Amino acid sequence: MLSGKTVMITGASGGIGAAAARLFAEEGASVVLMARGSDRLKALAEEINSRRGHAVSVPGDVRRPDDVAQAVSRAVEEFGGLDAAFNNAGWGSMGPALHELDEDAYDVAMDVNVRGTWNCMRRQIPVMLGQKNGGSIVNMSSVAGHCATGASAPYVAAKHAVLGLTRAAAAEYGGQGIRVNALMAGSTRTGLLEPYIANSPGIEAEMTRRAIQKRLADPREVAQAALWLCGDRASFVTGGAVPVDGGWSAA
Repeated sequence: MLSGKTVMITGASGGIGAAAARLFAEEGASVVLMARGSDRLKALAEEINSRRGHAVSVPGDVRRPDDVAQAVSRAVEEFGGLDAAFNNAGWGSMGPALHELDEDAYDVAMDVNVRGTWNCMRRQIPVMLGQKNGGSIVNMSSVAGHCATGASAPYVAAKHAVLGLTRAAAAEYGGQGIRVNALMAGSTRTGLLEPYIANSPGIEAEMTRRAIQKRLADPREVAQAALWLCGDRASFVTGGAVPVDGGWSAA
């Protein structure tokens, strides 16, 4: 589905990002992997390359414009362009009540989820504008971008903002061959979530209570939706917020 394409993936050192890296490479993409976890990122790139894929790792933080610019530049230098991007890096928490949160909780949620997405698009779009076939950008929102979910208020606000950025960019660049969509992912069984579930009896049941399928997502299931949006089979899809939540938002 992505044969001959170059895709940048943020938050690629684990969870949904790592699943996407493996899946996209299996589907023929050359992948540029960005995350703060440099050791895991390097190991993942080596794993993909050992399987005859094409991957480069670029350690960095999406909150830092220069780090993002470096990753985009590597895509151009190594593979000749940037056909798609999966802006997956994010930060979230369940957190206490809004009035009990400190300013840092708000700042981190906004900086990683919103500013990070903003930084990525600002540097990915100019490259795509210079290409004959444009490109596709997929931003990671959440069911929390649709309505309050029990997650912390700053996280809910940030994921709503990601949808706003996505729709605005889709409207601005749709006529120039760039599609921009978002995923509204439900609770997903990642390495970061597992310890929280193990130490909080009943939390998994609460997280899946509204989901029609009554289970957590596997990271690869979310990655499959991103794969489709990044590829040409979704050529008439832009400005969308695609739920990958086991029916959570429908219940």
